[in-house]
Amino acid sequence: MRDSIVVGQIVEPYAQALMSVAQSNNIVDRVGEDVSALLELLTSSEDLRNFLANPLTKADVKKSVLQQVTGDQLHPYTRNFLSLLVDRGRILFIEGICKQYQALLRKQNQTVLAEVISTVELNEEQQRSVREKVTAMTNARQVELATKIDPDLIGGVIIKVGSQVVDASIRGQLRRISLRLSSAA
Repeated sequence: MRDSIVVGQIVEPYAQALMSVAQSNNIVDRVGEDVSALLELLTSSEDLRNFLANPLTKADVKKSVLQQVTGDQLHPYTRNFLSLLVDRGRILFIEGICKQYQALLRKQNQTVLAEVISTVELNEEQQRSVREKVTAMTNARQVELATKIDPDLIGGVIIKVGSQVVDASIRGQLRRISLRLSSAA
């Protein structure tokens, strides 16, 4: 609990500051692309996450590695922001800051994030159908999907939007039937 409060007190102000800089320079979407690329990079490389979180590694070395890994892909403001995080010893929070920035961007664009868990990868038609259902549920302008595969569902999908959960999985249906049968006995 205490860790999440500390992280919240660090992550939110930095994400807000990045959003503010992006808004004042009219590059909100460009920084959003940079943030997505950084998250993808961090997700795919545990070594990079561990390297950046290591307090014994000198700041100049971290900056150099970040420059090598990202190249010229990032906007100069995003690169400067990463340098600032390294200088202030906050680079270990980069993943949380990026996720918070994405949340701010979604809020600004009236976009909701829907987590979709299914047994197999959804095709375009299924994704469109899920987006339509979520749009009807939330009245959002746009819907962003984060898909996960869980073969234990047997079939169907589970859709999570904020605190709302729609369980249309076979596993969920079997669980509900089991509950009804046990309460009827």
